Amino acid sequence: MIPQSEAELAEILASAKAPLNIQGGGTRGFAVAGDTLSTSGLTGIELYEPGSLTLVAKAGTSIAEIETLLDGEGQRLAFEPMDSRGLLATTGAPTIGGAFAANASGPRRIQGGAARDHLLGVRFVDGVGGIIKNGGRVMKNVTGYDLVKLMAGAHGTLGVLTEVSLKVLPKPEAAGTVSVAVADLSAAVAAMSAALGSPYDVSGASYDPAAGLVHVRVEGFAPSVGYRSGRLAHELARFGAVNEQVGADELWQDIRDVAAFHDRAGDVWRISVKPSDAVVLAPALQAEALQFDWGGGLIWALVPEGSDLRARMGQTEVPGHATLVRSSQQIRAELGQFAPQPAPLDVISKGLRQQFDPNGVLNSGLMG
Repeated sequence: MIPQSEAELAEILASAKAPLNIQGGGTRGFAVAGDTLSTSGLTGIELYEPGSLTLVAKAGTSIAEIETLLDGEGQRLAFEPMDSRGLLATTGAPTIGGAFAANASGPRRIQGGAARDHLLGVRFVDGVGGIIKNGGRVMKNVTGYDLVKLMAGAHGTLGVLTEVSLKVLPKPEAAGTVSVAVADLSAAVAAMSAALGSPYDVSGASYDPAAGLVHVRVEGFAPSVGYRSGRLAHELARFGAVNEQVGADELWQDIRDVAAFHDRAGDVWRISVKPSDAVVLAPALQAEALQFDWGGGLIWALVPEGSDLRARMGQTEVPGHATLVRSSQQIRAELGQFAPQPAPLDVISKGLRQQFDPNGVLNSGLMG
C-alpha cells in the first residue's frame, strides 16, 4: 500500500483490521508482520525559507532531494542522518520522515544535538485514522504532550508521519580533522574526552580500533578552523602521533554509515553508554570488530550471528542500551530488536501506544 495523500493514508488506517508494517524508504531494515504501508507516495517540499532556516517537507521526500536543495543555498541537515543501505544491504532511498522516525543522528550529535532537536513540527496519522498536527515552524516551549519529540524515535509505532517541519543550518566555510594514533581504547577515550572538554567546539570525535586512530573534527570559518585544529593537534600530541588534514568529508561519511562493517558477515549492534564506561564494556562484548563515535558514547559492534550482547552487558553491570540493528528475522524474534524498558517506562510506553494506536496496527511488536 502506497497512499498518495494524507487523506488516503487516514482512510487506510481507519479501516485497518490487522497489523501493518509501516515503512518509509525501506532502507533501515525494520520489518514486522503485516502488509507493508509505505509513505513513499507522500513526497514534495512544501516550504523552504533559507532566510529563516526553515524547511517543510512531506515525510516520503528523499533526503537526497532535500540535501540538493539545501546545498544550493549553502545550508545542510546538521544532524547528519545515517544512510543505512550499505550496512543493512537494503535498497530504496532514505526519506526525511524515516530519518526522524528513527531519530537518526550522526557524528555531529555531540555538538548539534540529535535529529529530534532539529524537528519543529509534525503532521501524522494515528492508528485509527486521526490526522494530528503538533508544533510549528519556530522553536518554542510547549505544554501537554510534546508530540514532535515523541514521534522522533518512535519508529512509526505511535503514528505515521506525513509532514515534517525542521530547522536547517548554514554549511561551515571549512572543516578540519585531527587524527591521533593511540595505544588502546583507554587512551582513545581519554583523547576524545580531552578534545570534547576543550574550548575548540569539536563537532566529531570517533575512534577506529582497527587503525588505532582517534579522529576529531572542527568546523567553521577557515581561519578559526586552522587555529583550532592546530591547538587540538598540539594538545592531543601527548596521546600519540598527530596528523592534521583539511575537510575529510569521506572519512566522516564512512564513520556515520559504519562503512567498516559493510559486506562483513555477522550481527550488528548499536550500543549507547557513558563514554567512560566504554573501556569496561568493550572487552566483554567479545566483538569481531568495533567502532566508537560520540566520544565513546556510541559503540557499533560486529559479532557472530546470535550473540546476545544485552546478556554480556548485564554481566558487566554497565548501564546502557543495546539495539540489534542487523540480524536474521529469527534472531530478532529471539532477542528483540530494542532493549526491554524498565517497568515504569514500559507502563508509560504502553499507555501512549494505547492512546495513539488502540487497535495495535502500527508496527506492532517492534518496540515492545
